[in-house]
Amino acid sequence: MTLSQPSYEALTEHTAITLAKKLELFDSNADLVCHEIGDGNLNMVFRITEPAAQRGIIIKQALPYVRVIGEGWPLTLNRAVIESEALRHFAKHVPQFVPEIYYTDAAYAITVMEDLSHLTIVRTGLASGSTYPLLSTHIGEFLAKTLFATSDFAMGPQEKRELALQFHNPELCKITENFVFTYPLFDHETNDVEDILRPTAEALWNDQVLLLEAAKLKQTFMTHAEALLHGDLHTGSIFASDEETKVIDPEFAFYGPIGFDVGLFIANTLLSALAREESDRAALLFHITQVWDVFTITFSNLWRQNNVDDFAQVEGYLEYQLQHIWADAVGFAGSEIIRRIFGLAHARDIEAITEDAHRLAVKRNAAALGRDFIVNRSLYESPSQIVQALQQVVKGASIVHI
Repeated sequence: MTLSQPSYEALTEHTAITLAKKLELFDSNADLVCHEIGDGNLNMVFRITEPAAQRGIIIKQALPYVRVIGEGWPLTLNRAVIESEALRHFAKHVPQFVPEIYYTDAAYAITVMEDLSHLTIVRTGLASGSTYPLLSTHIGEFLAKTLFATSDFAMGPQEKRELALQFHNPELCKITENFVFTYPLFDHETNDVEDILRPTAEALWNDQVLLLEAAKLKQTFMTHAEALLHGDLHTGSIFASDEETKVIDPEFAFYGPIGFDVGLFIANTLLSALAREESDRAALLFHITQVWDVFTITFSNLWRQNNVDDFAQVEGYLEYQLQHIWADAVGFAGSEIIRRIFGLAHARDIEAITEDAHRLAVKRNAAALGRDFIVNRSLYESPSQIVQALQQVVKGASIVHI
């Protein structure tokens, strides 16, 4: 079917196989099987396998509209180029944590990449009880190395400005600005709020202290071009096993505040922890502390070894930057938590809780944490305090900062 652009045509399972053979990624006479496996809102994803050889590839194609809505909500196809270029750029610094890219086609918005089907989407695995012991170690290293390498501390100002222009991504940034930072904090038609939780949502919508701090966070997101971000680093954007971790889907990549990616990972891990019984929560709470510990150690080492900033060796400057990144991360985690409870796209493992009273209690606890992370982000000095805050709200106590 030909869509809005003359040169663009959406793939089918048949034409995806044709493309794979044309690119000589399989033998011309190989017996191939193709399934469309995309479960997201924006793209088609085809997995093509050669069963006899037990090998496969992934072909991802951006659609020129939001998939779940249709052509009434158009989207730029350039996001496919941004995604493939971001993965290539990340691969310069952490090739072990991203899939290999085999081919891209800007006109057809196609990226052909490594098949990661031997791994599991982390969001799915966490919901089924997996813990992925190395997840936070790997993500902490991924974040520190990619963010430092694309910051002013590792690049000259001209090189950084040129890279930032390459990742100019206004349409997808606007989605984040609306659906993460704005709509969930107002009575907006796109929100999805259970009737019984509406008083809780309305209390947030009328909380002027919260709204002021949320506005500051949105402004930071929009104006602080500190490093090249993944831009959507939730647990649905990570494949993993007990030994391996791969980050995918950076189509939201842009130059923004370093703490944003860190906060998104922490928020979605925390939501998964809240969805579990207390006795089964420790492994996920470990990830919240470990990701920041690994980030801090790795970022600090890079700072001391590879920093081109004239002020790099000034006493206290590294500590100031880490404190600034952490405070941003806590605030952004709060924004992500609230949008996953009251916004358009909810936390699936929480929604999967079938007992109404339990599910509602988890959502109320999450909302309380989200508010506190936004309003009191400067009071959180370490990830252990996030764990303490979670434990306090689960027990029905007010959050006390010690």
